[in-house]
Amino acid sequence: MSTLQVTNSLTRKKEAFQPINPPFVGLYVCGPTVYNEVHLGNVRTFVAFDIIYRWLLYSGYKVRYVRNITDVGHLTDDTEEDKMLKQAKVMQLEPMEVAQKYTNGFHDVMDLFNALRPSIEPQASGHIIEQIEMVKEIMDAGYAYEANGSVYFNVEHFNAEHGYGQLSGRNIDELLSNTRELDGQSEKRAPLDFAIWKHAAPEHIMRWPSPWGDGFPGWHLECSVMSTKYLGEQFDIHGGGMDLKFPHHECEIAQNKGSNGNGGANYWLHSNMLTVNGTKMSKSLGNGFTPAELIAGDHELLDQGYSPMVVRFFMLQTHYTSTLDFSNAALKAAEKGYQRLMKAMVALTTLTYENGQVDASINGEVKKAMEAAGEHMNDDFNTAMALADLFELSNRINALANNQQHVGTLEEDTFNQLKAFFPKFITEVLGLLPETTGGDSHMDEVMQLLIEIRQDARSNKDFSTSDKIRDRLKEAGIQLLDGKEGTSWEKA
Repeated sequence: MSTLQVTNSLTRKKEAFQPINPPFVGLYVCGPTVYNEVHLGNVRTFVAFDIIYRWLLYSGYKVRYVRNITDVGHLTDDTEEDKMLKQAKVMQLEPMEVAQKYTNGFHDVMDLFNALRPSIEPQASGHIIEQIEMVKEIMDAGYAYEANGSVYFNVEHFNAEHGYGQLSGRNIDELLSNTRELDGQSEKRAPLDFAIWKHAAPEHIMRWPSPWGDGFPGWHLECSVMSTKYLGEQFDIHGGGMDLKFPHHECEIAQNKGSNGNGGANYWLHSNMLTVNGTKMSKSLGNGFTPAELIAGDHELLDQGYSPMVVRFFMLQTHYTSTLDFSNAALKAAEKGYQRLMKAMVALTTLTYENGQVDASINGEVKKAMEAAGEHMNDDFNTAMALADLFELSNRINALANNQQHVGTLEEDTFNQLKAFFPKFITEVLGLLPETTGGDSHMDEVMQLLIEIRQDARSNKDFSTSDKIRDRLKEAGIQLLDGKEGTSWEKA
């Protein structure tokens, strides 16, 4: 298999992936800000990095996947409004109640889309001490200053020694000329300076004592602190949505270098944005809908509801660095494509090998398609091309299942490889699972497929996969019953 290539936002080119300490890989992804419901842009980003996580695991790496929860007051760069506090007042709840409510909701949504949970999910509120210590380190190095109980990062001083804007490709002189006056600007020495610790006004609920008085950490600081704590001063991959490249990730790099001299990650990966019928998704434009609305079809722009697996499949049809455009036509086409893969997966379970006249050409095409799927995933996680390889295999599976071709046209080793590879790649790498609705006549076939996948995993002593299938089915209301005569199932 070829070497994994990734598009590094820091160098703006595709590079061979070389972990610092193979086979260990440190992966950090900026998680949700939990003062509001998760939106489809979040889902697209986290599905993209779920694929990256899955492929690294499938490729044999030991991955520590860290995804943070922003539960400390989130400041916007245009108004410096504390959105967590604002939402707490609207809902008449404590800020931590708001954070927990939306954290639970985020988990529920990502479970629907079959995204694996991270190895560690730290909360910003649980790392205040470490954030205060990093502020001290940055100040000791001369890259920050205190003003009226707040601490600001000195961007111009940092730029003179290290260069600011390398990740986003922005020129500091252009940034200065385009910067307008903001609230609290008089405290700053320069317009581009950003808060790494903010003084808490008397009415501010979320506050912690610090050497500069009661306050709370700046938004950019938390990711620098938690990525460093759990992955080290230099680690492998840092990811997030394209909207975080500037200023959030740019500020992270500056903070990391300012505190310990290292820039954090070696590879910076960014997923692109969503559009609807060619227009940027936005609530103000009336074309922004939630995952719940998309699944239920409860929005004027939707002709119908689309299941979570269909939506996930739809997202995988476009490379994660490309813009993804939602439309009813595209979603309906994705629904057909998803069903086609699921039917081929079920059909494969009905096939058993019989000797016949091996066709070297057909045998070679099947082997080539399986290899190509892996090659395309190694090409910057190209799920769109990998899906094309799977459709090629599904055509061959259907031909075998419909007796248009004899299974003996394949070598026995190739047949066995196909029977193991096809469902494993679909479920474990792409994270696509069979979905059924009440009364679906294919329910037994689908469940038999999952039982066989689980049995294969147990035979190979892959108990992690076996347990995952059992636990996920249990969460979906299906109980597996292991007995002397095999495994059966029932609705819990």
